[in-house]
Amino acid sequence: MASFAMIKELAEKKDKNGNGYLDIIVIGSDKKEYPAKVWRFENNGLYETGDVIEIEYTVDNYKGRPQLNITSIKKADSQLASQFVPSSEHDGKSVFSMLLEKANNFSDADFKKIVTHIMLENREKLEVYPAAYRLHHAIVGGLMLHTASIVEMAEKICQIYPNVNRELLLSGAILHDVAKTFEMETGKTGLCTGYSVGGELIGHLVKGAMYIEDTAVKLGVDYDKAVLLEHMVLSHHGVPEYGSPVRPMFLEAEILSTLDSLDATIFEINNATGKVEAGKFTDRQWALDNRKLYNHGLSEFEHKVNLGE
Repeated sequence: MASFAMIKELAEKKDKNGNGYLDIIVIGSDKKEYPAKVWRFENNGLYETGDVIEIEYTVDNYKGRPQLNITSIKKADSQLASQFVPSSEHDGKSVFSMLLEKANNFSDADFKKIVTHIMLENREKLEVYPAAYRLHHAIVGGLMLHTASIVEMAEKICQIYPNVNRELLLSGAILHDVAKTFEMETGKTGLCTGYSVGGELIGHLVKGAMYIEDTAVKLGVDYDKAVLLEHMVLSHHGVPEYGSPVRPMFLEAEILSTLDSLDATIFEINNATGKVEAGKFTDRQWALDNRKLYNHGLSEFEHKVNLGE
């Protein structure tokens, strides 16, 4: 078979006989990822992540999963890249503006100052960044999509439970992943290519809390307000096994942690089941407790979210 694809990941390796080969992950025209091999191939810098390629291949079965055996490869027009990059259906700039408007309408001056200042300082990256390297919302604009999804769910919760402090919850939701722009590095496609040194050593939870602390001091914001937001950022992964140094200790922090996990899980389930036919099970998903998932065929699997609608 012949097709066009884009290289998402590339590693140069040696087989047991010492022959070079490429171990790659490609994104097909359906914007799905496929593992692939180019056997007996010395790259010598010819191909790199983000390249659009024209390939001929056969499909092998490796450990129960399909793998492309590429028999012919050559570079294709780089202008085709946009056809292969998975991206949010919502424009990141528009989503950012929507969230910024919400923050600008806060009645609490301290929350308004912290949130708007941090957003505007990181605007350029926030508008386009993915939310992850491999897992949920690992798409161009995924960070804003994930953030806005949580904000919209938080708004509904505040309608049901009027005792929830809306502006505290929304402030934590908007800022919870803001330091992913510090943690991750992106390539020419806009997708994450790996983690920065600071991302590996510090991570986005701690750096996010540092952003809030520094901003509060700079703007003269009430410490008691700032520390609430710092706690929400630090605790939003829920438990130490997932990276949180502290568990949620007040209602809004618990809600944020729950919504973060829920939105990520919904995306992962949609993404996995959307790759198999109706009536079929997925492979085991290690990010979802190693479960197989069933496509019941009653839903579409596009990542549609009603943001502010």
